[in-house]
Amino acid sequence: MAVDPRLLEILVDPLTKAPLIYAKDAQELVSVESALAYPIRDDIPVMLEEEARRLTPEEVEHWRAQR
Repeated sequence: MAVDPRLLEILVDPLTKAPLIYAKDAQELVSVESALAYPIRDDIPVMLEEEARRLTPEEVEHWRAQR
C-alpha cells in the first residue's frame, strides 16, 4: 500500500499539528515533534494518540534527518 501524497499534504499530527512522515516499511505515519508513530491499518491511518507507538530517541533523530 502507498499513502496518497495528497492525503499526506493534509494529514497532520493531531497533538502538535506538525507534518507527518510516511514510514512505508513499518506502515506508520511518524511525527518527529511528538515522537509518535501512528499506525496504518487496512489502508486507514489511525490518528489516535492511544494507538500510536512511542518513538525511541534514536528513531526521532533518524526521522529528523530524513526531513
